[in-house]
Amino acid sequence: MRGIIDLQKKLIPDLLTIMQARYSLLHTVNLHQPIGRRGLADSSSLTERQVRSEIDLLHEQGLLEVTTKGMLITEQGKLVLEQLSEFMSEMMGISVLEKEIKDKLQLENVIVVPGNSDESEWVKQEMGKTCVSYLNKIITSNATIAVTGGTTMASVANEMTPLEKAEHYLFVPARGGIGEKVENQANTIAAQMSRQAEGDYRLLYVPDPLSETSYHNIIQEPSIIEILQLIKNADIVLHGIGDAQTMAQRRKTSGETMEKLKAKKAVSEAFGYYFDQEGNVVHKVRTVGLQLEDLETMEYVITVAGGKSKAKAIESYFKRAKSNLLITDEAAAEQILRDTSL
Repeated sequence: MRGIIDLQKKLIPDLLTIMQARYSLLHTVNLHQPIGRRGLADSSSLTERQVRSEIDLLHEQGLLEVTTKGMLITEQGKLVLEQLSEFMSEMMGISVLEKEIKDKLQLENVIVVPGNSDESEWVKQEMGKTCVSYLNKIITSNATIAVTGGTTMASVANEMTPLEKAEHYLFVPARGGIGEKVENQANTIAAQMSRQAEGDYRLLYVPDPLSETSYHNIIQEPSIIEILQLIKNADIVLHGIGDAQTMAQRRKTSGETMEKLKAKKAVSEAFGYYFDQEGNVVHKVRTVGLQLEDLETMEYVITVAGGKSKAKAIESYFKRAKSNLLITDEAAAEQILRDTSL
């Protein structure tokens, strides 16, 4: 396919440019529908006049429906998006990025979505949709899905839909809350995913981090023991990767520990573990829930993390941890490869 694309670029470069623009417009409508012409213009490099012309054509082809509330994508439009996705990934160089990141991080599978989630919220939404789509493929009846907190996981929750291939699935938080906004806590995200997926959920009412004494007292509670068994026996884990300093601040970490993290050059955080650039654990927070070693027994571990600012954290984490799939964005992938070449 790469050879055909290169030939097309030489023979009819305008065709590929037009195809990419129209594909992007369809993709944007699918993400934000209903959306108006001005919104489409703001989300693209086209003027409102150009958008109007393209929308008229897509409408005539039966790919978009124009309503008083805005534009909606038709079933035929969704089919075109689906059928063109692989070709467009090749044309935009995404598939090459995926292979390079897969080789660089030694991962089983990588999916890269276009854009930079640091700058555009829709990119984070697209990562969320990609995660839900993959979950739909692997889910089985009576599965337990453990999810962490954070803004990226909140985006996955926002895009969650009923998981049609399975029945009787359960969402659980991978760990306790860390004192951040309630909408970004693992409990809230697990409950939202459950509601939108039409499944069940259980919650873990435990703060994070804990003192040594509190930890040993809490894990003796019968209700905590029960939910911990569900979490540690989960079939699927959905999680993000945090920047070390950002996560330490969200945990309201003491000044002494913050200095320790800086001195040991902590780069990334996941499941309460802080890693340096080489993937070494430089600090661990006492948490109730999934531990790093628990991932080894999980059937599926799905990692969702993107944004140029997360590149070093993503690379750091994967020098140590397991994952079946990394879902990231173009900006993070390019930065990881750029850092490697320096």
